[in-house]
Amino acid sequence: MVDDDHRCRDQGSRRYIFGTVKVGERGQIVIPKDARETFDIKPGDMLMILGHEGHGLAVVKTDKFQRIAEKILRAFEAESEEPLEK
Repeated sequence: MVDDDHRCRDQGSRRYIFGTVKVGERGQIVIPKDARETFDIKPGDMLMILGHEGHGLAVVKTDKFQRIAEKILRAFEAESEEPLEK
């Protein structure tokens, strides 16, 4: 489905295709305005680039990724507090 703002969106989901970008000579890209607005990316925000050789790259706001990492660490801590089974 293509919305009025030209984003391609899976109907009923939270997945988008914002279009294509060209990599500049210094390796820079411009994140499309629709993507910046949808994900509340502002100038000065820190982004983390994740990669998988088989699946490609993902860009995640650092604060969002940090919250996910903190949840994982809390799960590890809770697991370590449980008695070990013998």
